Amino acid sequence: MSLGKQTESEQLPLVADINVTSLVDVAFVLLIIFMITAPIMQGGVDVQLPRAEARPLQPRQGLVVTVNRDGEVFIDDDALTYDEFRATFQAVVQARDPTGLYLRGDSRVSYGQIVRVLAVMINAGVGNVGMIAESEIFER
Repeated sequence: MSLGKQTESEQLPLVADINVTSLVDVAFVLLIIFMITAPIMQGGVDVQLPRAEARPLQPRQGLVVTVNRDGEVFIDDDALTYDEFRATFQAVVQARDPTGLYLRGDSRVSYGQIVRVLAVMINAGVGNVGMIAESEIFER
């Protein structure tokens, strides 16, 4: 082998294999990023739900009314005062025509506030309101 110009017979052969190591590395990094950020991206109103022995329910199938710890009322993620909620709830139900109505109440809010919100929902012509709770885990 000479230090000068290489001839055709002295050139390195071409490798036609695909190097997938870097592709797999990038895929694993993206997987880890999505696994970490997916739980963070779940939005909604932060409430501590009461615990009850109940079957799991998917609340995102309809309209969710939430009463948080401070007594604020939310329709999905839109914050309202109780008076605004009482004035607009019937119009919201008629406009959205939800497949189901659910009431979430923080376990630290008074029972009276939950009943007031439930009364507004029933007076708006809603026949069926689902109550959302955390499932209770019993130790045996």
